[in-house]
Formats: sequence, C-alpha cells, structure tokens
Amino acid sequence: MTARFLITGGTGTTGRRVATALADRGTSVSVGTRTPAPDDTRQVRFDWADPTSHGPALADAGAVYLVPPIGDPDPARLMVPFLERALDAGVRRFVLLSSSAISEGDPGVGEVHRALRQLAPEWAVLRPSWFMQNFVTPGHLHVESIRAADEIVTATGHGRVAFVDAGDIAAVAVHALTDERPHNAAHLITGPEALGYDDIAKTVSRVARREIRHRPVSVARFGERLAATGMPEEFAHMLAAMDDRIAHGSEDRVDPAVERITGRPARGFADFAAAHATEWAHSR
Repeated sequence: MTARFLITGGTGTTGRRVATALADRGTSVSVGTRTPAPDDTRQVRFDWADPTSHGPALADAGAVYLVPPIGDPDPARLMVPFLERALDAGVRRFVLLSSSAISEGDPGVGEVHRALRQLAPEWAVLRPSWFMQNFVTPGHLHVESIRAADEIVTATGHGRVAFVDAGDIAAVAVHALTDERPHNAAHLITGPEALGYDDIAKTVSRVARREIRHRPVSVARFGERLAATGMPEEFAHMLAAMDDRIAHGSEDRVDPAVERITGRPARGFADFAAAHATEWAHSR
C-alpha cells in the first residue's frame, strides 16, 4: 500500500515509533500533534477537540493511525465524527489503538471499534495488553513510586498481565497500515508471558540492585491515588476498575499475534528490564 500516512498521537508512546518506522521505509508521513515543532516538517497540527485542525491534517492521506485522546472517558464523541470526516476525505485504511481490556461495543473506544468495523473499507484494531513502558516513562505512577518509595502500588492483587513492549505494538501497527491485504481484524497483542506485579517487582529488584516490593491496595484507594496525580477523577476510577478486573483474571492470557504478524517473537519483560535498569535510580 502506498499513500501518505497520518499518525495521530504522533509524538506519543506508540505513535512516534510508528511514524519513525514508516519514515524509515521511505513513505510519506504526517505526525499529528497539538503543538508541532517549528523545525520538524513532518509534524502537523492535530487536536481531537478542534475540528478545524482535522481537514488540513487529512489532506492527501490514504491511511490513519488512530490514538484516542488521553484521559477522555468518552473518546467516541470526538473520534467517530473524525472517522466519518476522514472517509469523506478519501481515507481508506484505519488502524485504531484500543486495549485488551476493551471489547468491540464497550463504552468509549469500544464504540469507535464498532464504528470502524462498520464504516471503514480497510481497518484493524490493536488491543494491546498493559505497556512495559509504564514502568519507565517519566511521570507515570509506577516509575515514580519505584524511584521514590521502592514500591509498585496496584489494586491487582495476585492477578497477572502479559505486559507488552510498545515497540512490538508499533511493529504490528506498521504491518496493519502497510500490508497489501487489509487485516480487517482486531488483534489481541501481548508479551510472551503473563506476570503478576510481584513478579515485576522481583525482576526490577534484580536489575536495579535493591529491593522493590509490590504493595496491593483496594480499588477505591488506587482510584484516589490516580486522581491525586491530577488525572480526571472519572478516568482515574475507570483505570482502577481495570485493576480490579486484572485481579479477577481478565488479563491472564498470552496471544502470539506479534510473531504471527511481524515474523519475530514478542519481547519479554526480563529483557526489557535489563535494558532499562538505569531508569529506576532513586529520585530521593
């Protein structure tokens, strides 16, 4: 498939990786961001909440990578009208970043998933598990609590998650955007093994060379903890509820989608942790 690609959320965790991989292939890429850098000719202004930015960003685009607006508990109200606008502008292929915790038709991004399947001629929905990058991205609750208090706080209990590297998600996205045959499917994307947060704490302890513990808290307390970071309260409690579902086994599963689609195995957490050991240096 040859076309110009619009990457919404183009400076974010997966978006920048997708944009870089496409550019490395010699394709034409527009990186959508609310604040384009004046010296980056690939960046274009794109704001989900500002429809006047949509038309210019979509000019000559044939495919779009859709990253939902961060922290919005009702992204469908912005994304579905954009999808319709993009189809009217001639876009044929869409790849949506969703979540393993969200099924088609669920409130929010699940509604976008359903609209995409019903309206788009060529589409894919990526449903990744929790990102490994949550443990190293500055400002994220987990990395900050590791640095400041030698702990990871969750409401997951003994539940397990097949954490996935954002690089693997991006690799699947690039295939979904560029493969000659459209995927027209939803892909569950996981790492190679399901791990509890106790397991994560042990691995981080080993590479950081100090003891890191997992401290379980109640769902209500975790929601309050998230909201205290400045996260919108409704969104914080939605994320806390996801932790409760993890505690009851919702993410205890592994899928071979990464290897099936890209031809290489998904990255394991031990390898990821070894490569990021310096990220967990004390902040105190």
